[in-house]
Amino acid sequence: MPDVMSSSRLIGVGVGPGDPELVTVKGVNALRAADVVVVPVMDTGERGRAEATVLHYVGAEKVVRVVFALNERSDRERREAAWDAAGTRVAELLRGHGTVAFATIGDPNVYSTFTYLAQTIAELVPDVVVETVPGITAMQDLAARSGAVLTEGTEPLTLVPVTAGAEVLKDALGGPGTVVAYKFGRQAAAVVEALRETGRIEDAVWGSALGLAEESVRPAAELDGSPLPYLSTLIAPPRRDGGRGGKL
Repeated sequence: MPDVMSSSRLIGVGVGPGDPELVTVKGVNALRAADVVVVPVMDTGERGRAEATVLHYVGAEKVVRVVFALNERSDRERREAAWDAAGTRVAELLRGHGTVAFATIGDPNVYSTFTYLAQTIAELVPDVVVETVPGITAMQDLAARSGAVLTEGTEPLTLVPVTAGAEVLKDALGGPGTVVAYKFGRQAAAVVEALRETGRIEDAVWGSALGLAEESVRPAAELDGSPLPYLSTLIAPPRRDGGRGGKL
């Protein structure tokens, strides 16, 4: 058994938005070098994107599924209980293994479950070393698949989780630069309305299930307001009328 006080490491590994080919070489190496790879799962038990991606690179015998209330926002008590239970389970793994990797879709420092896990582990195992391996984000993947340019010259980039409400997105759309919206599927109708009201719908694109068999990448102007998959991503570039280098 390793000396937890001196050698245990918890590594958050970003495994990208779903396409196994978009895991970085460093990410693959971290997954393979870890003693155990933890993947978050819903309490319903179905295989998530992180788990499916990990299984392309490591054997199932090395993977430990830990239940998280991943999309729970309304019931704080249930959410906190799930985080506590998950943290306790990962702390147990750290006491028996030198290195535990936690696989998260996208990047571990961008709206990731890993953030909450690391905070919990820091309290349970104070001397554990916490590291992260960056991953490709959904906005990068959508930009590549759609041909949308995220930023030019001096343009700012604003990233908004629509779980905070469509008004937050509307405020961002009224400002400069490109606006990216995450997790907007359940509020698709409000998002379309915000895009139209701010004159941003013409060049906007949305995508879901990027890199997977059910992938969908379409102009936002085609959206009719029907609900979309929860993990939908939107890119709304600003109007660019200055020609090449016009935003410099």
